[in-house]
Formats: sequence, C-alpha cells, structure tokens
Amino acid sequence: MAGWPAVALIGAAFTVVMLGATLPTPLYPLYQEAFAFGELGTTLVFAVYAAGVIAALVLVGGWSDQVGRRPMLRAGLALSGLSAVFFLLADAPGWLFAGRVLSGLSTGIFTGTATSAIMDFAPAHGRGRASLVAAAVNAGGLGAGPVLAGVLAQYAPLPLSLCFIVDLVLVALAAICVEAVREPVRRTGKPSLRPQRIVVPIEVRRVFLRAVVAGFAGFAVLGLFTAVSPAFLGTVLHNTDHAVTGVVVLSVFVASIFGQAWSSVIGTQRALTMGCAALAVGAILVGTGLLVASLAVLVLGALVAGAGQGLSFRAGLGSVTEICPPDKRGAVTSSYFVAFFTGISIPVIGVGAAAEAFGLVVAGTVFAAVLALFAAVALLLTARAGRQ
Repeated sequence: MAGWPAVALIGAAFTVVMLGATLPTPLYPLYQEAFAFGELGTTLVFAVYAAGVIAALVLVGGWSDQVGRRPMLRAGLALSGLSAVFFLLADAPGWLFAGRVLSGLSTGIFTGTATSAIMDFAPAHGRGRASLVAAAVNAGGLGAGPVLAGVLAQYAPLPLSLCFIVDLVLVALAAICVEAVREPVRRTGKPSLRPQRIVVPIEVRRVFLRAVVAGFAGFAVLGLFTAVSPAFLGTVLHNTDHAVTGVVVLSVFVASIFGQAWSSVIGTQRALTMGCAALAVGAILVGTGLLVASLAVLVLGALVAGAGQGLSFRAGLGSVTEICPPDKRGAVTSSYFVAFFTGISIPVIGVGAAAEAFGLVVAGTVFAAVLALFAAVALLLTARAGRQ
C-alpha cells in the first residue's frame, strides 16, 4: 500500500506513539502520593524522557534512510509497548524512570522516521499537505494522551493501570498499520549504522536554521505549559479532577493543530513571524495566569501559545522536508527534532527544580517571562531572515 492510504496508516501509528508519550502527565500527582516524591522528582522523570528522545534522534536518527522505514517503525512501536508494560508493573519510582526512558527512545525513533515515511508516501503534488499531516498527528497524539489517561483515572477503575492497558491495545493496532504499507526506502549495499552527527546539508542549512529558531521557542513554551499546569491545578486551584487536567493540557495541542492548518494558508514566512509573536504573547499570558491564580488566563495563554507553536512548527517542518534530498530526509528531520526536544525539556527541568526552592508560582512566572523574551528575539531574527 502506498499514496494517501499509506499516509493515513503511518499517521495513525504515529498518533499512537505520541499518545503513549504523554499518558503519564495527569497521573503524576497520583505517583507523587504513591511513591512520596515532589515536583523535583516529577521533573527528573520528565528529564529522562527527553534524554531518551534526544539519544534516539542522535544515535539512530538517520538509520531509516539506510535500513528502511519499517524496521525502525517496528522498533519504535516495540519500545512504546515496553514502556507501557513498565508503567503497569511500577511499584517504585525506578519503574517510572525506566518506562520514561523507553518512551523517550520510542518517540525519538518514531518522530523522524514516521515524518519521513509520510513525506515518502505522499504524492509529489501533496508534499505540503503531507507535512501538515505529520505535524498535526504529532501534536494531536501528544494532546490525546493526557485526556485519555485523565478521563480513565477519574471515572474508571485502576487509575494507574487501565490507560496503559488501552495503550498496549493501540500499539498492537498501530503495528498492523505499519505492516500494511510497503517499504518506501530502497536499500543499496551494506548500511553504515553509525551515530548520526548533527549535520545539515548546505542546500538546506539556511532554511533549517530559520525554522529551528522559531520551533525551539515554540516547544520551549509548550514544555513550560505542560510542566506547570497539572501542578498548578492541584496546588494553587485545588482542583484534583484528573480529567480536567487532561483537557487543560489538551487545549495547547488543539490550538497547535489549528495553527498548523492556518500556516498552510498564510505562507511560510508569515507563519513563522506570526507564530513567534503569538508565542511571546502566550508566554506572558501563561505567566500572568500563574501570578493571579486564574485558570481562564492560563488557558487563554495556552491557546495563544499553542497557535503560535503550530504556526512556526508546521511552517518550519514543511520548508525543511520539502527541499531536503530524499536520501537525507530521515537524518535531517531527526536533527530538526533534536532542537525541539531540547527546548521542551529545559523549562520542565528548570521549573521543577526552581519550584522546590521558590514555589511553583514564582518559578513558573519567571520562566514564562524568560521564554517570552526568547520568543521576541526569535521574532526579530525570523523577520530579519525574511527580509534578507
């Protein structure tokens, strides 16, 4: 199977893996109570996930260009399923760390490989639409995970187990999707499976750098929101409904999808510029929501920042993948995501550590201000690049 049906099947598998990556988000208060650790412990659990993602992108990010897309997609699904098993068996914090490392490795393998596979299968005249599909299923899966886990934890039995059982069923269905498509990469000779260097071909470099600056800012703001919102709801607003936590986290990813769709209408340069501006405004609103203890302002900031992240992310991803040589697409796409997962992890680690010393509100507000400033700098650099 090839063409748009293959794009749909790979997109479905991509969604499942990303969904699994965010399933634990609304469950961390339960884990903190069960295993007696604080915000710093949650921060470290997230940090090992980001480390796993980056390790996979760097070590095996370009392998799918040589061994094929399907073998790497199979490996990503296997690790995703194994991560769910570790969470099911968790009776101590060590299981959480191991499960998050496996989830990070799965995400790192799948992100670059699935994005490249979607571009491979798309017809030549549909590359722009395919990049939108890749970006949308990425954000959609990340947003669906907290909602699924939150609803099941709040209204179904086995709050720390049922969502991972469901995830294992979804992984099995995703494996069927992967097996149903043909291999789009033709292997030539013996592959050289060396760790990937973060090297971008000269013909892609200018577009790549411009896209990375905007995308880094977007993922940093997204990381800040996902880091502070569950703890903010529980400790500041005293709302312990896990389903509400999932829906609040979902809001930023839904806005991201709308931003991605809008970027295809307004063009790459305008999308990058408007995206950075929205990120700066959204970060300010998120910080204000924390400072005045207002859920409405916090969610408004999430919607604005999410739209900005979607605009800049999809425009950057599309511009890079469309001009990238097919035999380098997996490696370049993986390098692109290394910057983003670095960006999404820094605020989470910083806020978690600072919250232990200064409190969640102070830590989150300061980081929001810093990220608003960074987004403003990204706006200036992106606008300057566009004029040049």
